Amino acid sequence: MTAISLPSSSAPGLQTTTSSATPQGNDISSQMTRITQQITKLTQQLKTIADGSGDAEEKQKQAEMIQEQITMLEAQLAQLQRQQAEKEQAQQTSAPPTTGVNHPSDDHQIDIYV
Repeated sequence: MTAISLPSSSAPGLQTTTSSATPQGNDISSQMTRITQQITKLTQQLKTIADGSGDAEEKQKQAEMIQEQITMLEAQLAQLQRQQAEKEQAQQTSAPPTTGVNHPSDDHQIDIYV
């Protein structure tokens, strides 16, 4: 993913955000948390741009760039959610079958004679 950088003179108070393509943690939930935090920061930057002073055209360009970043992060988040759901589904299907009263097993058989 590429980082968007703006000249400091054109956007005072605007922070640039960079994100690496390699995750810092192997856990899907930690990656989802990091992406959610990035989305929150970018949303705050959008609000800062809207509330700030400056050229309307420049503010519009900055807002569009940040919105594109948010859209990409949301796509990554959706992909991670799908991966997590698939992982959970695979764990459920690979779980050993439960045995008990309602599930037949060698220990729970009834012989019926007619």
